Amino acid sequence: MRNHLFSQSSYGLNCVAIGGGNGLSMLLSGLKRFVGADETEPVRLKNLSAIVAVSDDGGSSGRLRDELQMLPPGDIRNCMVALSEDSHLLSKVFRHRFSGDGHLGGHSLGNLFLAALTEITGDFAEAVKLSSEILASKGHIYPATMSDVRLAAELADGSIIRGETNIGKLGTLIKRLYLEPEDCHPLPEALAAIYDADVITIGPGSLFTSLLPPILVNGVSQAIAESSAVKIFICNLMTQPGETDGLTSLKHLEIVREYAPEIDFDYVIVNNRPISEEQLLRYKEEGAEQIGVHGSISPETIEGAEVVYGNLLDEGEKVRHHPEKLGQVVLLCALQPQKKVLF
Repeated sequence: MRNHLFSQSSYGLNCVAIGGGNGLSMLLSGLKRFVGADETEPVRLKNLSAIVAVSDDGGSSGRLRDELQMLPPGDIRNCMVALSEDSHLLSKVFRHRFSGDGHLGGHSLGNLFLAALTEITGDFAEAVKLSSEILASKGHIYPATMSDVRLAAELADGSIIRGETNIGKLGTLIKRLYLEPEDCHPLPEALAAIYDADVITIGPGSLFTSLLPPILVNGVSQAIAESSAVKIFICNLMTQPGETDGLTSLKHLEIVREYAPEIDFDYVIVNNRPISEEQLLRYKEEGAEQIGVHGSISPETIEGAEVVYGNLLDEGEKVRHHPEKLGQVVLLCALQPQKKVLF
């Protein structure tokens, strides 16, 4: 475990969250309450940054990407809304999705807003920055790369499958996942955030289509490895049909390490509360099962990282992490890098 020391009462933590999809935006919504907290608070954040996957090719994002030759805005938009101080009207407008079968049907207003600002500024990263300012976001959002990357996978039989939408259905058949072009680079600001971080998280989120793409960008996994931050892997709650069928929390981490063996995780966060019988049956019908660490005795470590267990489930019909509970556990791990975390 690293000897990572800082004066929390004077400075607060610098946190970088890496991923995409609903998992990243959920985590950000839980962490944002700690941004700028009073110095008397036991846990607080000085800076919160997100490094977001940009390989999406489906839905509104995919259409805008093809029609306007821009990076997919969907995951970026979700992160901006999650970090917004205005949790009511303005963020609701950004989330609004047009109905109908016309040209606007299925598009999110936030996606269109980002598309408009990208055309005006000529720079997607600048459009993201300006949109975040409009929403009064309590954090910084960086696309994983400014390159027009597409996700590709070589399967066990040697065939090549391209596109996030297609790859999300073939997870267990994937021999090698990569980006096209492979020679893509992160924003300097994203690398700076990683090097300045006190805590870095990867997950939760879709393993092959949200978590791996950002760390496949040249220099990102190396920067994470070289950063003195506490590194945390957050396990998903459920398997995803077609993508992670039958994968345990250990196997998720092993696959991440196949692509980024240089990253030495300090903690693995795992939910230990069983879902309800009703949820179990409903998700089973969809081909999903709850992820946990199997065995009568739960291990204290996974691949050298300390395992932190907790009741992290949110209430509701869908199985979701509780944003604030998860955010709190993440920061407790960062505050106690040399101690066992109790939760």
